[in-house]
Amino acid sequence: MKKIALSMFVTALVTSVYADYDGVNIKLKHGVEEKQEVHVLSDDIKDMFAKGKTSGQIRMFYVDRQYQGGSGADTHRDAAVLGGHLKFETAALNGIRLAAAFYTVQDLGIQQHTAQSPALLGTGYKSYSILGEGYLGYNFSEYGLKSDAKLGYQRYDSLMMGSDDARTLPNTFRAYKFVSKDVKNITLQIAHVDRIAYGTFSNIYSAGGILAATSGYTSRGINASTGVQTGEYLNLGLATTGRKTAGVTNIQLKYTAKNFHVDVSNDYAWNLYNTLYADTGVSWNCLLNSNVKPFVKVQMIKQNSVGGKYMQYSPLGGSGEVDSFYWAGKVGAKYEGFAAYIAYSQTSSNNAGDDSYKNAILTQFGGMPAYTQGMVTRHMFLAGTKATKAAAVYNFKQHGVNLSTAAYYVAFDTDANSGYGIARTATEAGFDIKYYPKAVEKLQLRFRGNFPRKFAEATPGSDTGWNEYRLIANYNF
Repeated sequence: MKKIALSMFVTALVTSVYADYDGVNIKLKHGVEEKQEVHVLSDDIKDMFAKGKTSGQIRMFYVDRQYQGGSGADTHRDAAVLGGHLKFETAALNGIRLAAAFYTVQDLGIQQHTAQSPALLGTGYKSYSILGEGYLGYNFSEYGLKSDAKLGYQRYDSLMMGSDDARTLPNTFRAYKFVSKDVKNITLQIAHVDRIAYGTFSNIYSAGGILAATSGYTSRGINASTGVQTGEYLNLGLATTGRKTAGVTNIQLKYTAKNFHVDVSNDYAWNLYNTLYADTGVSWNCLLNSNVKPFVKVQMIKQNSVGGKYMQYSPLGGSGEVDSFYWAGKVGAKYEGFAAYIAYSQTSSNNAGDDSYKNAILTQFGGMPAYTQGMVTRHMFLAGTKATKAAAVYNFKQHGVNLSTAAYYVAFDTDANSGYGIARTATEAGFDIKYYPKAVEKLQLRFRGNFPRKFAEATPGSDTGWNEYRLIANYNF
């Protein structure tokens, strides 16, 4: 009980669970600009701390996964943890503010089955704590500008890098970021990132390989032998290839209007690869029924090796050459509390004998923007993969209940030269239910499930799938 009480005292996780990050995404981001942070002003250093703000989130997470399929790996594993973070940010003094956030996850020791789920704790199934945020911020409002800078350890989310907050603790980074909203409808970001501390979800990819490198994590794997550990800051190049690099330099531009948006982002991963990302979306009111709002979205990713082509030093070997292209489209509609869409994506193909990553989309720093990703199946960036996804969401707010339900189905047609197994069609169905009880403000209760089939197949008939259920409680303060 002392352990649990201590965990409750130091826990809470910064932003809300990225429900749309690894689940069912029906949100249109155009027409709604990101809210400008409002910082309390202070007169002196004492006042700066006296007017500071404490915030955070407490998260309790239980997962149960039972394997099935022809591989014979009928393991049944589960885990229950308590985690989150506690953050303090000072008021602004002459535009300057300071912030720190401590993240922690603690094993509750509640386990029904012999195997433990790895993605809720640190490397080696260990509880751990980390300084997830520790930065200096500067707001340019005293010059009449809507610009802000944040320098140091922080949660960092761009279009191809991110916190990937899919389990208990997210990825965090050392970054130097400048964001400007001084031009109407336009958000400009210039950033440089040089270190990453992988979160608990990274343990799923402990073996590394091509699936890890195309699913948001390092091809080196997260384990003691590689020196890449959950919750430990490491240079981006060392984390992915064992060779130190200057990091990633990002320029991102977003334009939003009432029924239209465009996002363009470029990530230059020094001596690794350059990634150009773009997406655009438009929505309108149906002529036959103004309550129906159809929408269309398109995204593309172009990636090329740069500099020393350090991917050749990764466990995947090869020449380090990267020349890949991915595109996707999404078509759907919203009607009152209901929304549905169909999405399709395609990644450029390898030739026989090519390196597995040559024509794949590499995203080794938590980035996962694909329209066609599943809750856990992320095969769409493997070379030559064609993926199709259908999803639907219903929100019960109009009935006086703060409840939303979602369901989806996604199929991945993988290529013979993808470098990942021999299964040519992987599928995943799933659901996501979120409920906010009126009795406890800022509490979210969540129930999720995913059911992949032929996720992997090493030899004919040795396919792997599972049934997984997650129970999550998030309390923000």
